Amino acid sequence: MTTSPGINVQGEHHIGGSLLFDVNLHVPAGEWTCLLGRSGVGKSTILRLVLGLDTGGKFTGSYGATDSMPLAGRISYMAQSDLLLPWLSVLENVCLGARLRGEMPDVDLAKDLLNRVGLSAHIDQKPKTLSGGMRQRAALARTLFENCPIVFLDEPFSALDAGTRADMQELAAQVLLGRTVLLVTHDPAEATRLGHKITVLSEQGAQDWPVPSTPALRAINDPQTLDCQARLLGYLRGIGA
Repeated sequence: MTTSPGINVQGEHHIGGSLLFDVNLHVPAGEWTCLLGRSGVGKSTILRLVLGLDTGGKFTGSYGATDSMPLAGRISYMAQSDLLLPWLSVLENVCLGARLRGEMPDVDLAKDLLNRVGLSAHIDQKPKTLSGGMRQRAALARTLFENCPIVFLDEPFSALDAGTRADMQELAAQVLLGRTVLLVTHDPAEATRLGHKITVLSEQGAQDWPVPSTPALRAINDPQTLDCQARLLGYLRGIGA
């Protein structure tokens, strides 16, 4: 893995002539930035924009890495849907990126990650045999398997129960240490626990939210964590009203 750069996004995005967002977003290098906001405000669109995927609209502005190098091939992406290929096994899905690039996949690493997400007993199964939460954990293992300096996560823990969600947050924080991570989430507790930086996206733009002074990954029951997530939830309820 090369050094992880930061990312800057500045400009307006319109869909059907209507402004979706006008944003000036900085994602610091080597840290987790958590992006929150009400549904439909454009959080996932920002990920798709930087990835070069169709956004259904027109962007006027600029975006790129802080090292001025191309972003192509340097971003690992976990979408809201798991995007597992139904004809491949769980293990084959995790190794898919390497095979598409014509590389020999590190099968031992893939198996280790599947063990760490609790799927070691299901590596030979097809995705249709898995529950929604299991599919999401398989997709997370596939994302962690990619050795990219930048990682985009779009609600990666949304299908998981509370205990498993906490476990997967800790695993992702450990594996992605030193990477530049942009996490889209609707969960103030998740953002407060994981984020080195928290940004709230609304029609008025991107606003940075003060994070606790304690280092991420934060304890769930830490007083600063609880206070931050409570204030953040109140703010989100206000801008969503």
